[in-house]
Amino acid sequence: MSEEHYLELCENPVQFEHASSVNNVFFDEANKQVFAVRSGGATGVVVKGPDDKSSVAFRMDDKGEVKCIKFSIGNKILAVQRTSKSVDFINFIPDYPHTEFTQECKMRNANVLGFCWTNWNEIVFITDQGIEFYQVFPDKRNLKLLKSQSINVNWYQYCPETAVILLSTTVQGNILQPFAFRNGTMSKMSKFEIELPVVPKPAKLSLSERDIAMATIYGQLYVMYLKHHSRTANSPGAEVVLYHLPREGVFRKSHVLKLNTTGKFALNIVDNLVVVHHQSSQVSVCVCRLPTRHHHQC
Repeated sequence: MSEEHYLELCENPVQFEHASSVNNVFFDEANKQVFAVRSGGATGVVVKGPDDKSSVAFRMDDKGEVKCIKFSIGNKILAVQRTSKSVDFINFIPDYPHTEFTQECKMRNANVLGFCWTNWNEIVFITDQGIEFYQVFPDKRNLKLLKSQSINVNWYQYCPETAVILLSTTVQGNILQPFAFRNGTMSKMSKFEIELPVVPKPAKLSLSERDIAMATIYGQLYVMYLKHHSRTANSPGAEVVLYHLPREGVFRKSHVLKLNTTGKFALNIVDNLVVVHHQSSQVSVCVCRLPTRHHHQC
């Protein structure tokens, strides 16, 4: 095996029970935690963090299939979504009541797509009709609505490093609306459009959640778009288009990374390096390390 490489597994990788008919697996990007949820009678939950010391295990009542599960920052409050209308909460703060309490979404006829913790006691519900920003009071076992915004939502992405949520809107899904969260406030950022390779007629959802990723690179927020092309003499195949997204001001296309192949991909950022995983070849490629100051095409 060649010693020349950019990436390698750590000495103690996180190990967990694989997904099956009785075991669901979830990953929380904010806390870097893997949840293995085993159903049947009482629900057994094993949480694996980035190191052995951050792993915990507990049981909770089986009240239906778990759709989403995440701890708040510091593992203080657990949020569990079991239905499309509400989210349940369990205190993990010592000396606080361990009884579950529930919050239904405020928007009528809305369905909860998911949720994001933006602080240890602040959470955002993302529904198909908008977003709802809440403060959680674990001692009182209730939530207070801080702010909400009505907008049609197809899917969402969250960047925990910058506390920015990106919503896919419109019929085609390529108008993206970001919201920033900081110290109990919610700010609407400038929306922008992703250029589709083909505009469908009649219009239909054309931008997939799996083709968009958010990441901070050298402290700056980027939206990465996997743009698929059929590989021809005039086209090198798929590309990763990077849009720089400042907190204030307008977005701009900053880089285009050419992959020279086609197929299904996934994206990661490791040490400010753009890593593309190619499914069919089972290969991860380090496409380009972006410069810190100068912008160019790779």
